[in-house]
Amino acid sequence: MSRYDLLVRGGTLVVPYLGTVRADLATKDGKVAAIGLDISPDEASQILDATGKLVFPGAVDAHFHLGIYRDLAVDAAEETRSSLVGGATTVLSYFRTGQHYLNKTGPYGEIFPEVLDAVAGHAWTDYGFHLAPMDTAQVHEVPSLVEGSGVSSFKYYMFYKGFNLSADSRDAKAFTMSDEYDLGHLYQLMEAVAAANAATDRRVSLSLHCEQAELMRFFIDRVRGDGDPQTLKAYSDARPPLTERVAIGEATTLAQATDCAINLLHLSSGEALAAAREARAAMPGVDMRFEVTLHHLCLSHDSLSGLGGKVNPPIRTSEDNEALWAGVLDGTVGWVASDHACCLEQEKGDELWPALPGFGGTALLYPILISEGMHKRGLSPARVAELVSANPARAYGLDGRKGNLLPGYDADLSIVDPDLEHEVTTGLLLSGQDHCPFEGRKVRGWPVATVLRGRIAYQNGAVTGTPRGTFVAR
Repeated sequence: MSRYDLLVRGGTLVVPYLGTVRADLATKDGKVAAIGLDISPDEASQILDATGKLVFPGAVDAHFHLGIYRDLAVDAAEETRSSLVGGATTVLSYFRTGQHYLNKTGPYGEIFPEVLDAVAGHAWTDYGFHLAPMDTAQVHEVPSLVEGSGVSSFKYYMFYKGFNLSADSRDAKAFTMSDEYDLGHLYQLMEAVAAANAATDRRVSLSLHCEQAELMRFFIDRVRGDGDPQTLKAYSDARPPLTERVAIGEATTLAQATDCAINLLHLSSGEALAAAREARAAMPGVDMRFEVTLHHLCLSHDSLSGLGGKVNPPIRTSEDNEALWAGVLDGTVGWVASDHACCLEQEKGDELWPALPGFGGTALLYPILISEGMHKRGLSPARVAELVSANPARAYGLDGRKGNLLPGYDADLSIVDPDLEHEVTTGLLLSGQDHCPFEGRKVRGWPVATVLRGRIAYQNGAVTGTPRGTFVAR
């Protein structure tokens, strides 16, 4: 019997917070077992040649939506398959009750096992869930979800108190299927999350979608009254960065009052990033961490046609792209995620307001960070690994298992050819989605193999074997 299961030879290991080192890496029983120079191939059952390649820890795509518009099992199979293309080996998916997803409400103690059963056996990556308590009864479930269900992160959508997902209806209660979903609900949710955080040595946190509903109402009415243009620019004008700034002020103020650890999700504009910086400086005692997405870093509304790029918060301007990249470069931004939400072209249509928001992007996680971040803007490989793997793993209770290449961690690896260039096409991404707002972009630096817990799951453009992702309790 061989000493090791898999030997990755000849590559340059990218170790978060430390740097790069030319070394071989060996795995055993799904874990990183050894790092060293010239480990003998005779000691391993399988060899993976990484000569000339960078060996990153598998990405942790911390913002994902499984089953929001399609069957959970189908989405799990097709969209985590796409994750492997981008070097992601773990996805953390949001789930809530109400319209979309399972289209019902009730206790998470009953609904969450149904979600896990639907996904089991279909995912190509490991997976976890963030849950959104939509009513007071679900808020009361926070302690049991933390201690009994392996959920350590929760979510509040600030604009749901006034709108549905597409922002074409103000019947928020019918959409959320909840009681009062207002700042009072947010306050009691923060109290519950803070209490759970204080009761454990894990980080229990609340993630926030920051857009202010009352201002959205005003700006949407203004845009629709001005000829009702059907463009992505109009959508941005109807949900402008000011709505983010005000919502960030509300959320961080309540986080300070409750001592709640928070994550500000998908900051989409320079103004939102500035508001986040100001809050952090004014409230140094609050544990607040910041996320940006691939599309807010790279796409602008004047560079896209049609409605395929409708997303919440909206796509902004190229100036906002560069402001967010500056936040990545200076360390303000904690991690980059995809906010992957498979949404077919038929769900977009040609009318702005009914068009469903969201699209896929998980297959571009390492490629965009390497191409736009490392090659174009000088990010170090280690910083890239921190942004898409180590930092989200630390934020969401996975450190020690995911997000690093050190011995004892899960042997989740992305072997990247830093000079391999592809033009993005929908087919290349292996998603169930039939369009892609990144279509036609030339990207330099792609995974040529993705390893999940010591076994090759993706190589040379195709998945291998069968889905073997498992639920990770946090």
